[in-house]
Amino acid sequence: MSQHEDGRGQVREQGRTRHVRVAVIGSGFGGLGAAVRLRREGITDFVVLERADAVGGTWRDNGYPGCACDVPSHLYSFSFAPNPDWPRTFSGQEHIRAYLEHVTDTFGLRPHLRLGHEVLMMRWDRDALHWEIETSRGELTADVVVSATGPLSDPRVPDVPGLDGFPGKVFHSARWDHDYDLSGKRVAVIGTGASAIQIVPSIQPQAGRLTLFQRTPAWVLPKQDRAISRAERTLHRQLPFTAAARRGLLWGIRELQVQAFTKRPNQLGLIEALAKAHINRTVKDPDLRARLTPSYRIGCKRILLSSDYYPALTRPNVDLVASGLAEVRGSTLVAADGTQAEADAIVFSTGFHVTDLPIADRVVGADGITLAEAWKDGMESLRGATAAGFPNWMTVIGPNTGLGNSSMILMIESQLNYLADYLRQLTVLGGRAALAPRPSAVHAWNRTVQRRMERTVWNTGCKSWYLDANGRNTTLWPGTTTEFRNATRRVDLTEYEVLRGPRQSGAPARKASEAVA
Repeated sequence: MSQHEDGRGQVREQGRTRHVRVAVIGSGFGGLGAAVRLRREGITDFVVLERADAVGGTWRDNGYPGCACDVPSHLYSFSFAPNPDWPRTFSGQEHIRAYLEHVTDTFGLRPHLRLGHEVLMMRWDRDALHWEIETSRGELTADVVVSATGPLSDPRVPDVPGLDGFPGKVFHSARWDHDYDLSGKRVAVIGTGASAIQIVPSIQPQAGRLTLFQRTPAWVLPKQDRAISRAERTLHRQLPFTAAARRGLLWGIRELQVQAFTKRPNQLGLIEALAKAHINRTVKDPDLRARLTPSYRIGCKRILLSSDYYPALTRPNVDLVASGLAEVRGSTLVAADGTQAEADAIVFSTGFHVTDLPIADRVVGADGITLAEAWKDGMESLRGATAAGFPNWMTVIGPNTGLGNSSMILMIESQLNYLADYLRQLTVLGGRAALAPRPSAVHAWNRTVQRRMERTVWNTGCKSWYLDANGRNTTLWPGTTTEFRNATRRVDLTEYEVLRGPRQSGAPARKASEAVA
């Protein structure tokens, strides 16, 4: 039966719905990493469903001025795909996106890509023991689903009264309108997170007036960024072990820092002193300096890196409003403290849906409820990967897998180890089988994680995007990347129920809901 061909890989075949061993959702670092790992495990019966028209994930979507990574380049790449030609110690968005395109081509992933296939709904079929997946371009079924949509994929725009009546241009930093010319415009930037501190210095020279609405100041350290010389790149290309050593050193330094974040927050006092010195050196106005100095322990919110953010705020065409945006009255923006500013354009740098992942509304598990409903009191997963009530479903960069000081690629690769062993276990079980996380195992894992979280700097009292609506940190991992690697090296079958489908021999079928220990 022939498959529809339109250049984008329709998933519906003539006369029937296509079935694959694995369906991967998303083509950022997590999705492409999963695809590479599947091929390395000898699994080629899989597709990568991507809603956009190109790979890259957050590094495709975030093309705002000044967009760059705050993790060193040689650490922000796959260990199995080192790049000796990173141009800078901290790479820009265009270079990271090019790297992901290179990975896609190098490992032969394009035949597996289904671009323009947004996942609309996924439902677990209890009898067939597979996932039914509805996309914007057809339907398919899969034995296993790997959700790699990532926590930084769906922008969060606050519900500001009067915003609908704003006569100017409005967009989120992750949906930058490159056709809109900011030259001479009165631009309001809302938020002071990682995106804002890159955007402000980049657009300040062209804006007629730039107003930054700061709800909470961030701790900012200087960014030690520089061009990587041609000699260095040649050395790394000809002697790969030198690049590996460089990566290892970057990793080791960050591993040694973890205890200060997770067990002894008071040890961060020296780092805080360096951040204060950075403010004092670059901001001479005592009033502005006071408004930019946080009152919480450094590290409680994400530590930001920039050497040009503070200088940009001292320019004569920049105003800092030390209060969040509360209301919009026509072209007038009103802060919570009553401060008003006129604007022609509003740029929201207000983050993403991290603790309320939108994909969770589109996943219906074995009990007929969505993942969002299952997580209504907070996200919970087993080893950051699998969720109770959702057999053969795995997430990459799931709950409590984020990092506060190192590279997420390290965590992704650990989760890919877990995925590989998960699939091996299914193969060993044979026949039609599925693994369903035991609720007791999920709860035990999360109790341990939350108990460890109590001692961390992230729980010292500030309000951050790490915390959910209940004030619980369901985002970060309270340990080293080595600890997480060890915890996800193998699948422990005692933490799962084995679900069996109908026997192929014609013997009486066993209900899929009956668990086999």
